[in-house]
Amino acid sequence: MADKLNPFAIAQRQLDEAAKILKLDPGTHELLRWPMREFHVRIPVRMDDGTVKVFEGFRVQYNNARGPTKGGIRFHPEETFDTVRALAAWMTWKTAVMDLPLGGGKGGVVCNPKEMSEGELERLSRGYIRAIGHYIGPDIDVPAPDVYTNPQVMAWMMDEYEKIVGHSAPGVITGKPLPLGGSAGRGDATARGGVYAVREAAKVLGIELKGATAAIQGYGNAGQFAHKLAVEILGMKVVAVSDSKGGIYNPEGLPFAEVVKFKRENGTIVGFPGAEKITNEELLELDVTVLFPAALENQITEENADRIKAKIVAELANGPTTPEADVILHQRGVYVIPDFLCNAGGVTVSYFEQVQNAYNFYWSEEEVHELLDRKMTAAFHAVHEAAQKHKVHNRLGAYLVAVSRVVEAMKLRGWV
Repeated sequence: MADKLNPFAIAQRQLDEAAKILKLDPGTHELLRWPMREFHVRIPVRMDDGTVKVFEGFRVQYNNARGPTKGGIRFHPEETFDTVRALAAWMTWKTAVMDLPLGGGKGGVVCNPKEMSEGELERLSRGYIRAIGHYIGPDIDVPAPDVYTNPQVMAWMMDEYEKIVGHSAPGVITGKPLPLGGSAGRGDATARGGVYAVREAAKVLGIELKGATAAIQGYGNAGQFAHKLAVEILGMKVVAVSDSKGGIYNPEGLPFAEVVKFKRENGTIVGFPGAEKITNEELLELDVTVLFPAALENQITEENADRIKAKIVAELANGPTTPEADVILHQRGVYVIPDFLCNAGGVTVSYFEQVQNAYNFYWSEEEVHELLDRKMTAAFHAVHEAAQKHKVHNRLGAYLVAVSRVVEAMKLRGWV
């Protein structure tokens, strides 16, 4: 992977910019540039054909100055240690920018879940927890779902952890099914938080969202819920969506329920009747009010940043915009809501799940939505004000807020 697009190198460069403005001393800066703890494991799994396949797995605990580390587990064929490191760093800044009493972590297994049976996935999930089980826990490190993992995978993992420790410990994992201690409102939390952030951005920019257009790159959980909620909450018209096979466009708007049904039945949105076929690249450059990158990292780069026409870029994916593109978008007046603010609804409701698990009392969906709205609104305005005060782009503004909070905790602990 070229260093320029290595996600961890990008995460470090973003931190370096903030460290310069905050005038961090070299020791503090160096401590924040690297994970405090990393695990690299091998997981033997008996496959359905009787053979044993050995999978490579990772867990990174980046910084726990503000509390137990927290972060998802990805099952992906192209997972890399540096991607997991970058995501763990971004989780550290994400929990801090949301002012949650947590640090940042991340995990991953190199596998292709689409080619595995349910039994194989369960054995892999349990094997991963056996490999890292002594290093996680409700007060140490709390995993959650991420790319190609889901509530069922979390249920298996929680069950395996409870076998290891010999007692009930629902708070070890978040994103669980509701009957096992999951939180109401977790399913759409990432997209819902992003939609609340878009609402606040439109207020400070003086943009009317009712009837305005949106395009969504990536049609997994976050992308689908962004489609639903942009219409329901903001009154927007979603004119384009895409998945890994390509995109569809209809200037009159795409009906959410019909697109989701088509995707479920066909495995892709490509071919949806009454819509024009477009590429993922073309979708990014559409003339819309709000662009939701909700796919993978490094989608908006210095190559295409000068062709982005959206007024607001709401990053539901992790790391979709490179540092070079950030500068170009800022100069062109495109308002970016950075990933670790925009997609922080997921970890925020995961935190709510931890709280509910800890005192064994559960909130209604309305209560969760209200608390999430309050948290997202406060975080958005803290970032917007920091960016305006220092005359920098919003990602750097978010870093200034988050890094300041982590540094304060490290100083109070006497680490630096």
